[in-house]
Amino acid sequence: MSAQEYLLDTRCLSSLVKVFADEELKESAITEGTALLNEVYAFQVAYKRSGSKLEEIAVNVESDIRDLITIRAVGLVPSEFPVYHNHDDNILRMKPGLFPDPLYPLEPAGLSALPYQWRSLWIKVDLTSNTKPGIHKIFIKFETAEAGTIAEETFNLEVIPEVLPEPKLIQTNWLHTDCIATYYKTDVFSEKHWSLISKFIKTAVNHDINMVLTPLFTPPLDTEVGAERPTVQLVDIEIKDEIYHFCFNKLKRWVDMCNQNGVKYFEFAHLYSQWGAEHAPKIMAVEKGEYKQIFGWKTDAHGKIYRDFLSKFLPELVLFIERNGLSHRVYFHISDEPGPNDIKAYKDASDHINTFLSDYPIIDALSDYEYYEKGIVKKPIPGTNYLEPFLEKGVPDLWTYYCCGQYKEVANRFFAFPSARNRIIGMQLYKFNMTGFLHWGFNFWYSQLSKKKINPFQVTDADHGFPSGDAFVVYPGENGPIESLRLEVFYEALQDIRALQLLESYVGKKAVIELLEEGLNEPLTFTKYPQSGDWLLKKREQVNREIKDRI
Repeated sequence: MSAQEYLLDTRCLSSLVKVFADEELKESAITEGTALLNEVYAFQVAYKRSGSKLEEIAVNVESDIRDLITIRAVGLVPSEFPVYHNHDDNILRMKPGLFPDPLYPLEPAGLSALPYQWRSLWIKVDLTSNTKPGIHKIFIKFETAEAGTIAEETFNLEVIPEVLPEPKLIQTNWLHTDCIATYYKTDVFSEKHWSLISKFIKTAVNHDINMVLTPLFTPPLDTEVGAERPTVQLVDIEIKDEIYHFCFNKLKRWVDMCNQNGVKYFEFAHLYSQWGAEHAPKIMAVEKGEYKQIFGWKTDAHGKIYRDFLSKFLPELVLFIERNGLSHRVYFHISDEPGPNDIKAYKDASDHINTFLSDYPIIDALSDYEYYEKGIVKKPIPGTNYLEPFLEKGVPDLWTYYCCGQYKEVANRFFAFPSARNRIIGMQLYKFNMTGFLHWGFNFWYSQLSKKKINPFQVTDADHGFPSGDAFVVYPGENGPIESLRLEVFYEALQDIRALQLLESYVGKKAVIELLEEGLNEPLTFTKYPQSGDWLLKKREQVNREIKDRI
C-alpha cells in the first residue's frame, strides 16, 4: 500500500453523538472542553475507512495526563424493537438495526476499519483531585506498523481548579443477581457468584449508583404470575416445631461487600408481589431437612399465615439493622407499581408493615397521587410523566423514576433516543430538588416476565418486551461488566447535578436556575426542555466558566 492508501477520515466528537455505521456523520467536530477536578470527562473520536478493509490499527494516546485516560471501542448491538410505534419526534430512528452501545476494551491486535463505515472510540478522562489545573492536550494517534501514524486528532481539555462535590442524589438501578448467576452459569452465592456481584456493584458505585437492591428474599419483580425466578435469598430460614429461625450470615456478607465497594444505602426488596401486593414473594425454608418453598404466588399476602411470618421476621431484621449500624441507611419496599385498583391491598400491607418499620422509610414506584394524599405511602416515587400533582403539592424529599412507559416528551435512555435526551435528566432533577432517582434495569438479561434467559449481546429488547435500552445498561463481559454508552451519558447527567450544586454554593439556587433557563422560551420542566446536544454542552461549559470565575 502507498502512504495515501493508509489514510483514515477521523473526527473528534462529543459524548452525546451516536455514531451509526450505516449513515454519514453529520455532526461537527468538537475539539475542546472543560471539566472539574474529580470529574470523569468523555469525548469520542470517529473514524472511517474509504477504501479496502484496514486491520491492526493501533490507537495510542500522548498527553501529560495519559495515566488518567482510557480508550474503548463503541460496539454495535442489534435492536429489533427500538421504540414504540406511537413515539414522539425526539428520536434518532425507529427502524430495527445496529445501534452503538457497548464500550469494549481495545483488542491487543488493534482496530479494524471497515470500508465506508463510521465507527467511534470512547475516550474517558478520569480526573482526580490532584490533577494539575489548566489546559491539557490529548493526542489520539492511529498507527500501523508499516506506515506509522496514519491519522491524528487533538483534544484540548481545560481542568478547572475546583473539586466536583460528592453526590447528594440517592440513585438506585436495580441489580438482578439471578441474571448474573444465569448468564455466567454459576451457582447462586457460590464464590464465583459473589465475586461477579461485587464487580457489578463496583461498576454501579463508580457511576453514582449509591443504593443497591438487596434480596432478603427473591425479588418479586417482572415475574410471570404462577412462575418463578431463580432463588437469590440472602436470609436463611429453618422451621422447627412450627417456629421460624432466621440466619443473617449471607446478608451480613452482602452488607460487608457493599460497604467495601462504597455503597451508601440498602433497599430491601419488596415484601409483596408486584402490581398489587396480593401475594407473597418466593420464600424458601428448610423444614424437616427439606429445602422447600413456603410462600409465593399461592400465598394470600393478607392472610394470617404470611402476616404471622412477617411479625416474626421483621423484628429480627430490625435487630440486625441496628446491630450493624444500618439504621440510617436502609429503605423498604412493599409492592412495585401498584395501580388505582390496588389501594386497599396496598394499604392493608402498609398498615401491617408499619407496625414494625415505622422508623424506616418505605419507598415504592407508584404514580397515583391518591396513595400519598391518603397517607398510604409517605415516600412515593412517581414516574417522570406523572410528577406534576406531586410537584404542585410540594411533596417533600420527592423521588422519581422512568422505565419503558416514559417514552413521550420526557427523558429516557432507549437506543433510539438521542443521548441529549438521556443527559437532560440531570438538570431537571437539580431544578426540582429531587431526592432520589430509581430505575429498574441495571442488568435484566431475561425476557419480559422472566420467561427465559437471553443473550444481551443479541437480544436487547427483552425478547420484544421493552424497547432496547430499557432493561439493562451493562453487558456481561468475560470477567465482569461491560459498560454502555448510555450508562456513561447518564453518569454525565449526575455529574451535571453536582456541578450545579457547586455553583449554587457560590451564587444561590435562584441564580443557577436563571442561568439554566437563560434564552429559553419557557421554563425547564420534565416535559419541556431543549432537545439539542449542543445546548447541553454549552450550558455545562457556561456553568464551569461561572465556577472558575468565582474561585
